[in-house]
Amino acid sequence: MDKEYLVKKWLLDDLTDEELNAFKQLDDYTTHIKILEGAGAFKSPVDSEIADINAFYARINNQKEPTAKTIWYIPFLRLAAMIVVLLGIGSLFFLNKTTNVETQISEKITLELPDASTVTLNSKSELAYSKNKWKNDREVNLKGEAFFKVTKGSTFDVITNSSKVSVLGTQFNVKNRKGFFEVQCFEGLVKVQYEEHEKNLPAGSTFTVINGVVTSSQTQVGAAPNWVNNMSTFKSVPFIQVIKEFERQYDVVFSLEKVNTSRIFTGGFVHTSLEDGLKSITLPLDLIYKIDSENRITLFKNEQ
Repeated sequence: MDKEYLVKKWLLDDLTDEELNAFKQLDDYTTHIKILEGAGAFKSPVDSEIADINAFYARINNQKEPTAKTIWYIPFLRLAAMIVVLLGIGSLFFLNKTTNVETQISEKITLELPDASTVTLNSKSELAYSKNKWKNDREVNLKGEAFFKVTKGSTFDVITNSSKVSVLGTQFNVKNRKGFFEVQCFEGLVKVQYEEHEKNLPAGSTFTVINGVVTSSQTQVGAAPNWVNNMSTFKSVPFIQVIKEFERQYDVVFSLEKVNTSRIFTGGFVHTSLEDGLKSITLPLDLIYKIDSENRITLFKNEQ
């Protein structure tokens, strides 16, 4: 019988008993068996390693060289091996795919998570989570500020670069900016882990860290942060934190060369009127302002 005909039927597992006996009599029968075993041994484990395909090629290269009539199918085996690897890597990629949401200056976004919990992102903030893992792992990564309304269920974790906030079902706000970290609990109970600090916050409590200094205070029960309603408010914070928040809510840049930005400020500003907002943050500190054509705001000490 024709050798190529037998090899093709053997690869298709379609040999009759007579043809199988003839195939076993081929002088390179052993080579065919080793090549197929090598391809069968190459499979994508749970932790796929690209090194597996190199091992497969090494195994093939160490075997007896195939004859000219059998070499035609080796590229197909290698292609099949590559497909296995790519499918394994692709499946891991899609299973672990992360959803990312980001807001721009003066933008706020409310989104619904897979369990019907909701998150409102303040301006210049980022949120990331995995939909595929959500059923067993309710976890989000946050940069910036967000207000959460969490449905009851398994533990819900908010991860920042220096903290972890855990709840079962509640409403709370997390603000994570440079030099400023704060968690406000409006409903339920929140567990805060910030570096070496750990604290349980009942409704109406606030945990704040400003430039490494930890403080606790009270907040209004059952309410929501004022920024959700387009107003930023502050209580005893360095003026620089007010300036940075103002820049996030309006597309402006401040010139602060002659202003003491470490002064403590209590008050707030609206997000809907630049002029009204500027008056709210400058008058209490006896400052005046000037706006140029590029939306650069210079602050001065009022000398009058």
